[in-house]
Amino acid sequence: MKAFSLKDEKELILGILQGDEKFLRIFYHLYTPRLFTFIKNRTATIEDAEEILQDSLLSSIDALRDFSYKSKLSTFLFSIAKNKVIDYYRKKKIKKIFFSQSPRLESLLITLLGPEEILANKQKKIDIDRVFSLLPVSYRRIITLKYVDDKSIIEITKELKLSFKSAESMLFRARKAFVKIWATI
Repeated sequence: MKAFSLKDEKELILGILQGDEKFLRIFYHLYTPRLFTFIKNRTATIEDAEEILQDSLLSSIDALRDFSYKSKLSTFLFSIAKNKVIDYYRKKKIKKIFFSQSPRLESLLITLLGPEEILANKQKKIDIDRVFSLLPVSYRRIITLKYVDDKSIIEITKELKLSFKSAESMLFRARKAFVKIWATI
């Protein structure tokens, strides 16, 4: 990858923010391979890496308007990707704890946790249920399909009769809405 000067980075970012697809393609081709390798080295599966990459790219583009040029653009992007990896596994852990439908697993979990952790987990489950009740039905559905039923985006597209891009976009908006509501609780 050719080194980008600060002037080049500013031009690239300005082009993206103005909606120029040429700059978006350049951005994608310059940073996607390195970001994917970075994420893949921190994840358990290629599928996890691909999902985190897409989430990282969307978040990065969304965050470009806040980029202050105090670091290289690549540093900014890798920081976002690192946080997305952490968030992904945190969400997976929450899913395993709170969305478990198996009474046997629940009873095993209770024996492993102390009273404070049990209380905290019950409260988090109540909070998650509350957030879910405040989400639009379509967002609840796509989040449930992805994180409870553990379906891939392809499977979700078939079930909801959406295009791949529409499903990805809806899932992104649903996660964003979930986080926004979660912050108010």
